[in-house]
Amino acid sequence: MALGMFHSLWQTLLYGVPSKGLLRRINPSNCMSYLGAKRHLLSEDVVKLQGFQQRKLAVAHQVAGSKGKYFEAFNQKLQKNELILKDELKMLLHMCQSSEDMVTARGAIYRYHEENHNVSFGEFKFGPLFMRLCYELGHEEMAAATLTDKSLRGFFSDSTSFNIAIDMLFLKGCYSSALEVVIDMKNQGVGFNKDTFTLAAGTCYKLNTPESYQMCCALMEEGQTKGNLIPRHAYCFAVALALKQNDVEKAKSMFSHIMTTDSRLCQNLKVLILAMSGSVWEALFILTSSLVSTSPSFVKKMEFSQEVVEVLLWRSENSAHLASVEQMVSRLQQAGQVVQRSLDEMLCHTPTGKKKPAWLTVERRLSRRTGRPLQSSLLSE
Repeated sequence: MALGMFHSLWQTLLYGVPSKGLLRRINPSNCMSYLGAKRHLLSEDVVKLQGFQQRKLAVAHQVAGSKGKYFEAFNQKLQKNELILKDELKMLLHMCQSSEDMVTARGAIYRYHEENHNVSFGEFKFGPLFMRLCYELGHEEMAAATLTDKSLRGFFSDSTSFNIAIDMLFLKGCYSSALEVVIDMKNQGVGFNKDTFTLAAGTCYKLNTPESYQMCCALMEEGQTKGNLIPRHAYCFAVALALKQNDVEKAKSMFSHIMTTDSRLCQNLKVLILAMSGSVWEALFILTSSLVSTSPSFVKKMEFSQEVVEVLLWRSENSAHLASVEQMVSRLQQAGQVVQRSLDEMLCHTPTGKKKPAWLTVERRLSRRTGRPLQSSLLSE
């Protein structure tokens, strides 16, 4: 393949903007890989949207009268500056179904915080509840504006609220707003957990600016100094960003903190680091050891992104290992181990979350008390 083609692909991998000539050769079905993958970075275990929606259904059945009358009465309460009770606000947030409802809910939050900003530690936290509601209704701008409003300082005192908002903004491609939320979270003194580091590093990676790169490095180094748990996914984002910024030495340093590097994403990043640093032979060794033609069919194959492979080929053009690299790439392609999935798509994946024990997923059809089959209309439907 011509050197010019490799250069175009390398520019695409680094900056996410393909050249005009390359655009004509891209399969439309794969355009997402070049435009940049947009995925949730939080699992359902953290967002807990399904549980929130189930709770909303339960509340809807409990409320006497129509939702409209409830909101009308609540708006009158706001106008009269009457005291808002905790259970009333809970009920209101679980009944919101529209943008108009959200206006009332936001006003209620401001009033509640004004009345209860001096409550003792341990009180019910409404932050995650409000963020899940924004998540469900697609109000990422309202979520970000509410989180960063100085008059609500102390209301969102938990990392979960910030994480859900950042994840929402990340999905919508609002990376600048997501980074502002990260900065505000730090300024408010809300501690970062492992999800925050992943979200922050992912946001900086997507922005791919010198400023976001500096911030990513600073956050990761501060987390390391404080002994915070920084997950592998966050390190992978940081490594990829360092490579985008052509800082190979920093990428190596970040990669060295990853304890387990046998995942597909880590192996692709390792090959890319070696290729960019000129260590073609070491990269070739990884490809060779990943070939599983003699392994049993049930062994999961290590896969390499076409982008990463082509960068290695490009960097091998003037080396003595070009023929060996081309031969190994051809063998991997024949084995189905070179995939069109971009490195960006591998990075922007949604974690599966914690798996439930098998005994929880088995449908119960026998009574625990009598041992007889359950006579339920739900089972017969």
